[in-house]
Amino acid sequence: MKPFIHNDWWPVLEPEFKKPYYQKLRHFLVEEYNNKTIYPEMHHIFQAFEWTPFSKVKVVILGQDPYHGPHQANGLSFSVMPGVAVPPSLKNIYKELQSDLGIKPVNHGYLKSWAEQGVLLLNSVLTVQDGVAFSHRGKGWERLTDYAIEQLSKRPEPVVFILWGRAARDKIKLINTDANIVIQSAHPSPLSANRGFFGSKPFSKTNEALEAMGEKPINWKLPEHVTATNKES
Repeated sequence: MKPFIHNDWWPVLEPEFKKPYYQKLRHFLVEEYNNKTIYPEMHHIFQAFEWTPFSKVKVVILGQDPYHGPHQANGLSFSVMPGVAVPPSLKNIYKELQSDLGIKPVNHGYLKSWAEQGVLLLNSVLTVQDGVAFSHRGKGWERLTDYAIEQLSKRPEPVVFILWGRAARDKIKLINTDANIVIQSAHPSPLSANRGFFGSKPFSKTNEALEAMGEKPINWKLPEHVTATNKES
Protein backbone atom coordinates (compact mmCIF):
# COMPACT_ATOMS: atom_id res chain seq x y z
CA MET A 1 0.00 0.00 0.00
CA LYS A 2 1.35 3.40 -1.00
CA PRO A 3 1.66 5.76 2.00
CA PHE A 4 -0.90 8.56 2.12
CA ILE A 5 0.32 9.93 5.45
CA HIS A 6 3.86 11.10 4.96
CA ASN A 7 5.48 10.71 8.36
CA ASP A 8 5.83 8.20 11.21
CA TRP A 9 2.05 7.91 11.64
CA TRP A 10 2.09 5.71 8.55
CA PRO A 11 3.66 2.59 10.13
CA VAL A 12 1.45 3.11 13.19
CA LEU A 13 -1.81 3.28 11.25
CA GLU A 14 -1.06 1.19 8.14
CA PRO A 15 -2.24 -2.11 9.73
CA GLU A 16 -5.67 -0.50 10.31
CA PHE A 17 -5.92 0.69 6.71
CA LYS A 18 -5.66 -2.93 5.57
CA LYS A 19 -8.52 -4.18 7.73
CA PRO A 20 -12.00 -4.91 6.34
CA TYR A 21 -13.68 -2.13 8.32
CA TYR A 22 -11.42 0.50 6.78
CA GLN A 23 -11.83 -0.92 3.28
CA LYS A 24 -15.60 -0.67 3.78
CA LEU A 25 -15.19 2.92 5.02
CA ARG A 26 -13.03 3.75 2.00
CA HIS A 27 -15.65 2.47 -0.45
CA PHE A 28 -18.30 4.48 1.39
CA LEU A 29 -16.17 7.63 1.14
CA VAL A 30 -15.55 7.17 -2.59
CA GLU A 31 -19.31 7.09 -3.14
CA GLU A 32 -19.89 10.06 -0.84
CA TYR A 33 -17.22 12.28 -2.39
CA ASN A 34 -18.38 11.35 -5.90
CA ASN A 35 -22.05 12.08 -5.28
CA LYS A 36 -22.32 14.62 -2.44
CA THR A 37 -20.49 17.60 -0.99
CA ILE A 38 -18.24 16.25 1.76
CA TYR A 39 -15.92 18.10 4.11
CA PRO A 40 -13.04 18.52 4.44
CA GLU A 41 -11.59 18.43 0.94
CA MET A 42 -10.33 14.94 0.24
CA HIS A 43 -6.65 15.88 0.58
CA HIS A 44 -7.33 17.37 4.04
CA ILE A 45 -8.82 14.25 5.63
CA PHE A 46 -5.59 13.22 7.37
CA GLN A 47 -4.23 16.76 7.88
CA ALA A 48 -4.05 16.42 11.67
CA PHE A 49 -1.73 13.42 11.31
CA GLU A 50 0.32 15.12 8.56
CA TRP A 51 1.06 18.23 10.61
CA THR A 52 1.67 16.47 13.92
CA PRO A 53 3.83 13.36 13.48
CA PHE A 54 3.37 10.49 15.93
CA SER A 55 6.75 10.98 17.63
CA LYS A 56 6.17 14.74 17.96
CA VAL A 57 2.75 14.63 19.67
CA LYS A 58 2.84 16.37 23.05
CA VAL A 59 -0.85 17.22 23.43
CA VAL A 60 -4.10 15.82 22.00
CA ILE A 61 -7.25 17.96 21.77
CA LEU A 62 -10.17 15.74 20.81
CA GLY A 63 -13.11 16.94 18.75
CA GLN A 64 -16.11 15.08 17.35
CA ASP A 65 -16.63 15.57 13.62
CA PRO A 66 -15.60 18.30 11.14
CA TYR A 67 -17.47 21.55 10.65
CA HIS A 68 -20.19 20.96 8.06
CA GLY A 69 -20.34 24.43 6.46
CA PRO A 70 -18.63 25.52 3.22
CA HIS A 71 -14.89 26.29 3.39
CA GLN A 72 -14.67 25.65 7.15
CA ALA A 73 -13.13 22.22 7.81
CA ASN A 74 -9.40 21.78 7.27
CA GLY A 75 -8.83 18.40 8.92
CA LEU A 76 -8.02 19.71 12.40
CA SER A 77 -10.44 19.68 15.31
CA PHE A 78 -11.85 23.14 16.12
CA SER A 79 -9.78 24.78 13.35
CA VAL A 80 -11.08 26.51 10.21
CA MET A 81 -9.45 27.79 7.06
CA PRO A 82 -8.03 31.34 6.92
CA GLY A 83 -10.65 33.92 5.98
CA VAL A 84 -13.51 31.94 7.55
CA ALA A 85 -15.43 33.34 10.52
CA VAL A 86 -14.31 31.94 13.88
CA PRO A 87 -16.92 29.35 14.98
CA PRO A 88 -18.66 29.75 18.37
CA SER A 89 -16.80 26.93 20.17
CA LEU A 90 -13.45 28.29 19.03
CA LYS A 91 -14.46 31.80 20.14
CA ASN A 92 -15.01 30.35 23.61
CA ILE A 93 -11.65 28.55 23.46
CA TYR A 94 -10.06 31.92 22.70
CA LYS A 95 -11.94 33.52 25.62
CA GLU A 96 -10.61 30.87 27.98
CA LEU A 97 -7.12 31.25 26.52
CA GLN A 98 -7.25 34.96 27.30
CA SER A 99 -8.58 34.34 30.80
CA ASP A 100 -6.01 31.61 31.45
CA LEU A 101 -2.84 33.04 29.89
CA GLY A 102 -3.73 36.61 28.93
CA ILE A 103 -3.48 35.86 25.20
CA LYS A 104 -5.84 38.07 23.21
CA PRO A 105 -8.03 36.39 20.56
CA VAL A 106 -6.94 36.59 16.93
CA ASN A 107 -9.45 37.24 14.15
CA HIS A 108 -9.01 33.86 12.47
CA GLY A 109 -9.46 30.22 13.43
CA TYR A 110 -6.47 28.64 11.69
CA LEU A 111 -4.72 26.47 14.29
CA LYS A 112 -1.81 25.21 12.20
CA SER A 113 0.81 26.74 14.52
CA TRP A 114 -0.53 24.63 17.41
CA ALA A 115 -0.38 21.50 15.27
CA GLU A 116 3.21 22.21 14.25
CA GLN A 117 4.24 22.46 17.91
CA GLY A 118 2.91 19.00 18.75
CA VAL A 119 -0.79 19.58 19.44
CA LEU A 120 -2.70 16.81 17.66
CA LEU A 121 -6.10 18.34 16.86
CA LEU A 122 -7.97 15.10 16.26
CA ASN A 123 -11.63 14.59 15.48
CA SER A 124 -13.20 11.21 16.27
CA VAL A 125 -14.84 11.26 12.82
CA LEU A 126 -12.78 12.72 9.98
CA THR A 127 -15.43 13.52 7.36
CA VAL A 128 -18.98 14.92 7.19
CA GLN A 129 -21.66 15.68 4.61
CA ASP A 130 -22.39 19.33 3.83
CA GLY A 131 -24.97 20.63 6.27
CA VAL A 132 -25.52 17.32 8.05
CA ALA A 133 -23.68 17.10 11.38
CA PHE A 134 -22.58 13.60 12.44
CA SER A 135 -23.59 12.16 9.04
CA HIS A 136 -20.45 9.97 8.90
CA ARG A 137 -20.64 8.81 12.48
CA GLY A 138 -20.59 5.03 12.89
CA LYS A 139 -19.02 4.36 9.49
CA GLY A 140 -15.62 3.27 10.80
CA TRP A 141 -13.72 6.46 11.56
CA GLU A 142 -14.14 6.02 15.31
CA ARG A 143 -12.35 2.68 15.20
CA LEU A 144 -9.37 4.24 13.43
CA THR A 145 -9.11 7.32 15.66
CA ASP A 146 -9.61 5.24 18.82
CA TYR A 147 -6.69 3.11 17.68
CA ALA A 148 -4.58 6.25 17.20
CA ILE A 149 -5.41 7.39 20.74
CA GLU A 150 -4.51 3.97 22.14
CA GLN A 151 -1.16 3.97 20.35
CA LEU A 152 -0.31 7.42 21.69
CA SER A 153 -1.30 6.30 25.18
CA LYS A 154 1.16 3.38 24.94
CA ARG A 155 4.07 5.51 23.75
CA PRO A 156 7.07 5.70 26.12
CA GLU A 157 6.84 9.52 26.07
CA PRO A 158 3.71 10.68 27.91
CA VAL A 159 1.02 12.79 26.26
CA VAL A 160 -1.36 15.42 27.65
CA PHE A 161 -4.91 14.53 26.58
CA ILE A 162 -7.43 17.40 26.67
CA LEU A 163 -10.98 16.03 26.78
CA TRP A 164 -13.74 18.62 26.36
CA GLY A 165 -17.32 17.41 26.66
CA ARG A 166 -18.92 14.04 27.24
CA ALA A 167 -17.99 12.49 23.88
CA ALA A 168 -14.31 13.31 24.40
CA ARG A 169 -14.35 12.31 28.08
CA ASP A 170 -15.71 8.90 27.08
CA LYS A 171 -12.35 8.30 25.36
CA ILE A 172 -10.61 8.14 28.74
CA LYS A 173 -11.13 4.37 28.66
CA LEU A 174 -8.58 4.26 25.82
CA ILE A 175 -5.91 6.12 27.79
CA ASN A 176 -3.44 4.82 30.36
CA THR A 177 -4.05 7.52 32.96
CA ASP A 178 -1.12 6.33 35.07
CA ALA A 179 1.36 7.10 32.31
CA ASN A 180 -0.30 10.13 30.67
CA ILE A 181 -1.91 13.39 31.79
CA VAL A 182 -5.66 13.90 31.26
CA ILE A 183 -7.32 17.32 31.52
CA GLN A 184 -11.13 17.23 31.41
CA SER A 185 -13.92 19.81 31.40
CA ALA A 186 -17.21 20.71 29.78
CA HIS A 187 -17.23 21.37 26.04
CA PRO A 188 -16.50 24.93 24.82
CA SER A 189 -19.78 25.01 22.89
CA PRO A 190 -22.05 27.95 23.81
CA LEU A 191 -24.50 25.34 25.14
CA SER A 192 -22.07 24.06 27.77
CA ALA A 193 -19.12 26.43 28.19
CA ASN A 194 -20.62 27.99 31.31
CA ARG A 195 -20.95 24.56 32.92
CA GLY A 196 -17.26 24.08 33.62
CA PHE A 197 -15.25 24.99 30.53
CA PHE A 198 -14.76 28.64 31.45
CA GLY A 199 -12.27 28.80 34.29
CA SER A 200 -10.86 25.31 33.67
CA LYS A 201 -7.42 26.71 32.65
CA PRO A 202 -6.51 23.91 30.22
CA PHE A 203 -3.70 25.84 28.56
CA SER A 204 -1.70 26.67 31.68
CA LYS A 205 -2.34 23.18 33.08
CA THR A 206 -1.04 21.65 29.85
CA ASN A 207 2.12 23.72 29.88
CA GLU A 208 2.74 22.96 33.55
CA ALA A 209 2.44 19.25 32.77
CA LEU A 210 4.78 19.52 29.79
CA GLU A 211 7.39 21.40 31.80
CA ALA A 212 7.16 18.79 34.55
CA MET A 213 7.95 16.18 31.88
CA GLY A 214 10.95 18.19 30.72
CA GLU A 215 9.17 19.20 27.50
CA LYS A 216 9.03 22.65 25.94
CA PRO A 217 5.64 24.26 26.65
CA ILE A 218 3.26 25.16 23.83
CA ASN A 219 3.22 28.75 22.60
CA TRP A 220 -0.57 29.11 22.45
CA LYS A 221 -0.37 32.59 20.90
CA LEU A 222 -1.47 32.26 17.29
CA PRO A 223 0.01 34.44 14.53
CA GLU A 224 -2.04 37.54 13.76
CA HIS A 225 -2.01 36.99 10.00
CA VAL A 226 -2.24 33.63 8.25
CA THR A 227 -2.62 32.30 4.73
CA ALA A 228 -3.15 28.81 3.44
CA THR A 229 -0.86 27.29 0.82
CA ASN A 230 -2.27 26.53 -2.62
CA LYS A 231 -2.55 22.88 -1.65
CA GLU A 232 -4.70 23.79 1.33
CA SER A 233 -7.00 26.21 -0.49
